Amino acid sequence: MTVQQAMTAATLDNTHGLGSPRAEALLAAARAMGPVLRERAAHCRAERKVPAETIADFQEAGFFKILQPEQWGGYAMDPQVFYSVGLEIAKHCMSSAWVLGVVAVHNWQLAVFDDRAAQDVWDKDTSVLISSSYAPVGKVTPVDGGYRLSGRWSFSSGSEHCQWAFLGAVVPTPDAPFDMMNYRTFLVPISDYRIVDNWDVVGLQGTGSHDIVVEDAFVPEHRTHRSLDGYRCDNPGNAVNDAPLYRMPFMQVFVRAVCTATLGALQGSLENFIEVARTRRVGPVPMSSDPHARQLAADVKTAIEEMKLTMLRNFDAMMGCTRAGEPIPVEDRVRYRYDSAVVADRCLELSGKMLKAAGSGGIRVGSDLLARHLDILASQAHVANHSTPFADNMGAVLFGEENRDYAV
Repeated sequence: MTVQQAMTAATLDNTHGLGSPRAEALLAAARAMGPVLRERAAHCRAERKVPAETIADFQEAGFFKILQPEQWGGYAMDPQVFYSVGLEIAKHCMSSAWVLGVVAVHNWQLAVFDDRAAQDVWDKDTSVLISSSYAPVGKVTPVDGGYRLSGRWSFSSGSEHCQWAFLGAVVPTPDAPFDMMNYRTFLVPISDYRIVDNWDVVGLQGTGSHDIVVEDAFVPEHRTHRSLDGYRCDNPGNAVNDAPLYRMPFMQVFVRAVCTATLGALQGSLENFIEVARTRRVGPVPMSSDPHARQLAADVKTAIEEMKLTMLRNFDAMMGCTRAGEPIPVEDRVRYRYDSAVVADRCLELSGKMLKAAGSGGIRVGSDLLARHLDILASQAHVANHSTPFADNMGAVLFGEENRDYAV
């Protein structure tokens, strides 16, 4: 089967993609949550975590099941569905969308681990959640049956709602004490780590992205995942989870969690900007009649739709490859990775223009435009949204060099 045939077949038998009855129901649920998410947004920021009621709402709506394997009660739907839901949530509360994105995507990642890891996490309760911090800061000592792990990881979003954590570290060898080719993700239960409450930031306050500390915990081999397996799209979990969804490159799925929240927040900012334009005056005319304001609104709307279509197109192409049993070309993966990272840059620029055009009222405490702008600004701190190295790698590939990024 060719990629085009696979994409056509998926369109004809659309039970897991956009447009399916379940996808429409999920999107309807996300839209219906808008008013309550806006009501909770200030509380979310003040408490520095997504309210437990919101997490419960996400659970009830089935959002955490979207990428979860069917054998564990999930829906195993296409990523396009998951990120379309995230866009809707982010319009109203970016912190809530960020936590939903980076926590629920772990239900996909767990499926590529050895199946015994999923049994450890979900054997008694398939609603158990996992947080993460992938920075390779852990100290690893190989031992019989697994590893001893220690370290302190920052930025574990939503950690207070989770019972397990994915943590990054490099497994040392005699010849290479720190070689990123030996990078792994380690799955650790909450009984083996503590959360350090230190999330004090100017944007995305509600993500509760605290530090996690592990002190000499044993992690069995089956609760680790090699990044090279994710790059090759050939994982231990594929012995059980062999659907095309679970043949996707890990980073291509994960990074959309953070750029999607940023893009959804920009959609919310545009709605705020339109509200301001309806009441504010620019000299003798209403702001809504000002040519500059009109062009800015048009430019932002066009950019949003362009970025959304790019993300959907990229997933369509990747899923077409996995359905056809064909590898996703590396040069395409490099481009998809840059397409994702550059979203935060574009959103910050456009948000800044709207904030400036809104005038002095935009910088007052309580301004929705300002709050969203600070959230978008904070999103740039995530390494997945740092576009420069991905642009450099893409340019090098275009100039005929080999890909240098094995996280694409």
